[in-house]
Amino acid sequence: MKEHNSTYNIGNAALGFRTEVERLKVQALMGWDKEFRNLKWYGLQNGMSVLELGSGPSYVTEQLVNSLPESQITALEIDRTLLDEAKNRLQHIPSSKLRFVNSSVYDTGLPDHSYDFAIARLLFLHLHNPVEAAREIYRILKPGGKLVIIDIDDGIFGAVSPNINLLPSVLQKLADHQASKGGNRYIGRELPRLLAKAGYIDIDMDTVLQHSDLHGIEGFKRQFDINRFKVFYDNGIINEEEFEQLKQASENINNSPEAYAMMTFIMACGKKPEHY
Repeated sequence: MKEHNSTYNIGNAALGFRTEVERLKVQALMGWDKEFRNLKWYGLQNGMSVLELGSGPSYVTEQLVNSLPESQITALEIDRTLLDEAKNRLQHIPSSKLRFVNSSVYDTGLPDHSYDFAIARLLFLHLHNPVEAAREIYRILKPGGKLVIIDIDDGIFGAVSPNINLLPSVLQKLADHQASKGGNRYIGRELPRLLAKAGYIDIDMDTVLQHSDLHGIEGFKRQFDINRFKVFYDNGIINEEEFEQLKQASENINNSPEAYAMMTFIMACGKKPEHY
C-alpha cells in the first residue's frame, strides 16, 4: 500500500478523536438529502455497485446503504482507526450489502472495471496527487461508470452573519497552510480540468448549499468551534485579531438566534468512456 499522501489525519484533530468523529457525522448528514438528489441526477441508481472513497467513519456509507437497498456498497478508507470505528458501528449490515476495504485511493487493490459509480466526498482537497487518484478510480470503474467528487472551494466558502470582516484573510491563510502540506482548499474550481486530465468525459458540475436556517445550526456550531482554530492561532498561522473575530463568530452562532451561516459545496461528475 502506498503512503498516506494526504493532509488529513484524525490523529492530529484539534478536538480529539471522539469529538472529531461527531463533527464528521454532523457534516455528512446535514446536507445528505441535497447531495443524494444530485447523485441521482448524475445517474446513481439502486442496484448499482457503488464505491465510496475516503469513507472515514462511514456516515455517508450508511446513508448509501439505506438509500440504495439493492446495491452493494464498498467503503474504502486508508486509516485503520476510522475503518474500525465504521465496522463496529455498522456491524449489523450484512457483507452482501456492505464491504470495507483498508487501502489507499492511489492504489486501491480493487479489480479493473468493477464499479458502476464512485463517490469521493471531501477527500480530494487533502490529496497530494489528485490526478493520480482520479486515474486509479477510472481504472476500477466499469466502462460508462461515473465518478462524483464532492468538495470545497474556499474562494466561494459561503457566508456568516454577523459578518466576519477578516474571514477572507483567515481562509487564505488556512488555504496556504494546507497547500504547504500538499492539499488544496481551492480544489473545487479545478475539478473539471482534473477529471479531464484523468480521462473522464461528459464532465459536469454544480453547487450544493447548506444554510443553517434550512439544515439546522448544529453542524455550523461544530464547523466554527473556536477550539478548531486555536491551534492555528497558537502556531502563528492566524493573528490575534483574526482569532478574536472567529471567537466572536463562534459565540454568535452558539448563542444568538439572529446568527446564521451558509456553506457552499462543489459537486463534479465525470464518466469513463464506454469505449476507450
